[in-house]
Order: sequence, then structure tokens, then C-alpha cells
Amino acid sequence: MPNLVYHFKFPDGHEESLQVGAAATGESQAELPSWTELGFQQCGNCPLSTAQTSHCPMAVRMVPLVELFGKVRSYEEVTAQVESDERTVAKRTTVQRVLRSLMGLLSATSDCPHVAFLKPMAHFHLPFSSAEETVYRVASTYLLAQYFRRKQGQPADPGLDGLKAHYHALQQVNAAMAKRLAEISAYDREIAGDSHVNALVLLDVFAQSLPDSIDAQLEELRPAFQNIAPTSTD
Repeated sequence: MPNLVYHFKFPDGHEESLQVGAAATGESQAELPSWTELGFQQCGNCPLSTAQTSHCPMAVRMVPLVELFGKVRSYEEVTAQVESDERTVAKRTTVQRVLRSLMGLLSATSDCPHVAFLKPMAHFHLPFSSAEETVYRVASTYLLAQYFRRKQGQPADPGLDGLKAHYHALQQVNAAMAKRLAEISAYDREIAGDSHVNALVLLDVFAQSLPDSIDAQLEELRPAFQNIAPTSTD
């Protein structure tokens, strides 16, 4: 995925930046905090084994974010600016809503098997997307993936059943990650903010609702496609 840089300006005037790319944090396993160990609040549906994998891939991706926002409260306001090679996007909002966007990106670019289906969305990351935009992107990305599977002669989902199954699995991942992040303060007294946990809660609200509501949400998008003329196959 292309490199992105998130810049943050807080009301007190201080500024922070975080570069996000496909690479890991660069820290050795010995330097990683203990809360990133795979066995610490491991997801109930995690397919990884502590015998082969020492640290949770998603937790490792969260390390820079937690270190940067560990003392920040979720309700604080922040001006965020996201820079990429193509564009710059800026928004004034609360910390937790900015982090929801950033945590979604970090999660999707991790090596967690349960978020592999989100990697194309991470490649075409849209900062601060609305719920409607996210539903459109999720469904479109999944259906395009099925198109490529059919082109390669692989089994493909004709609808959205597989997408709903992915999000059911992701609910367990988010719940376990929230517990992991909530207990960080027990391991690191320097980290006492709630922003990272609340941002993940916002992500999980979407994951919880999507399997049951995506059909209805897509119906709301139908008017945008009403004037598309059918193409003759004769």
C-alpha cells in the first residue's frame, strides 16, 4: 500500500505525526511491549499458535498509535491532516473518531488472518469515511474480489454471504483487541488514556451491525444506480 502520513494538531498547540505503510513497526520482538504477546487476551477464534507466532500481528501494528495517544482522552478535539501522494485530507473532530480511521487502517495492514479481506480497502484508504461510504466500499471491494476469483477459476461467492461471515469473525477479534487495549494500563502506567479503546469500540459497532444490516444499507444506495442502462449480451 502507498505510504500515508497522519498529522495531528491539538488545542494546546503541540503537533504529532504518524507514518503508516505496509511495513511493521521495526521493533524487535524483545522491544515489543508485553501486551502485544499473542497469548495475552488472544482472540477466541485466532488461528495462530503461540508455538509458531510470539506476538499478535494486529497488536504489533497498534504499538505506535498507543504510544502516541496513550495519555489522550477520547473526547479531546484534534485537527487531523492525512497526506498521500495523490491528495491531502483534513478534518477537525474528536480524537476517537480520528483514531477509528487510523485503527481501521492499521488493523487491515496487519498480518492478522481475519482482516485479510480488508487489505484492498487499506490500499485505497479513505480517511474519515462516513458509514454510507464505508458500506459502499466494503461491498464493492468484496464483490470485485469475487470477480477476480472467478477470472482465476476459483470458487466465488455470488452474493454477500462470505462478507457477512468475515464480519462475524471480526466481531470476536475486535472484542478481544478491546480487552487487550483496556488492560494496557496494568502493564504500563504511562498509558492511561481511553482514546484507543473508544476508537476500537466505534469500529466494533460497525462490525456488529454490518452482517444484519448490510442488505438494508445497500437498498439505501439503490437510487444512485437507478439510471444505469442494462448492457445487451446479444
